[in-house]
Amino acid sequence: MSIINKSNVEITTFFLVGMPGLEYAHIWISIPICSMYLFAILGNCTILFVIKTEPSLHEPMYYFLSMLAMSDLGLSFSSLPTMGRIFLFNIPEISANACFAQEFFIHGFTAVESSVLLIMSFDRFLAIHSPLRYSSILTPVRVAKIGIVLFLKSVLLVLPFPFTLRSLKYCSKSQLSHSYCLHQDVMKLACSDNRIDVIYGFFGALCLMVDFMLIAVSYVLILKTVLGIASRKEQLKALNTCVSHICAVIIFYLPIINLAIVHRFVRHVSPLFNVLMANILLLVPPMMNPIVYCVKTRQIRVRVLAKLCQKQIQQ
Repeated sequence: MSIINKSNVEITTFFLVGMPGLEYAHIWISIPICSMYLFAILGNCTILFVIKTEPSLHEPMYYFLSMLAMSDLGLSFSSLPTMGRIFLFNIPEISANACFAQEFFIHGFTAVESSVLLIMSFDRFLAIHSPLRYSSILTPVRVAKIGIVLFLKSVLLVLPFPFTLRSLKYCSKSQLSHSYCLHQDVMKLACSDNRIDVIYGFFGALCLMVDFMLIAVSYVLILKTVLGIASRKEQLKALNTCVSHICAVIIFYLPIINLAIVHRFVRHVSPLFNVLMANILLLVPPMMNPIVYCVKTRQIRVRVLAKLCQKQIQQ
């Protein structure tokens, strides 16, 4: 730490953690972690490639799926540098500015993914409730505008985070609790008044919970619409179109809710459990979303298999 003046202390380095108590096994732990990153990057890039190259998939549902894949890639690339440094090279140090930048991108892409999952729930409601007007309402131009608005909203929501953290005074503590930088983790190290960060951090978490509640409302409306369909077969067919999205919502929000509960209410928790939950938050959703959509969405699955078979025939 280097002192700038008597009233301000600048932290030049924070220290991240790997797996507490398992430092000797970091090189082995890096194998599944790197594999998960590889699957996440390849899976989401495959989704984007298939949707881009298949004209039959140029529909609102798949445009939103592309946005979800891009936010997953953003989450993966945001946390990969520090996770790789810790588990592969045993380098836990990260500069303060790099830490603030990382938490901005992690929280930003998390907000983007939450917003995309929300709009995807409305997309499913619209497709089930008004199938004849679906394409005329969600035109490509409107989908593009929705994507831009979601991105700007997410950026503006988390933009104050690095600046408010940078304005805090840090004294002797520089040990973080995770393998990457999070806003709520960094602000706990401050020895100056961090009430603004606490309040705004709570506001950011509340925005994610509002997205989750609106998703729940949309599914209540979907269920109400489906129950109004006379044919049992048509009911199951309509609900089946939502299975992939429901899985994506559970995979994304469950770790966030668990981690928020741990940070806010649990005073005595194993550091290893804390790190595991935080790593699951960024590792599992980007890896599982492509798998879920490939398995449960026939159009995606058929196109992916067709591309793979085509490459094997050419070889």
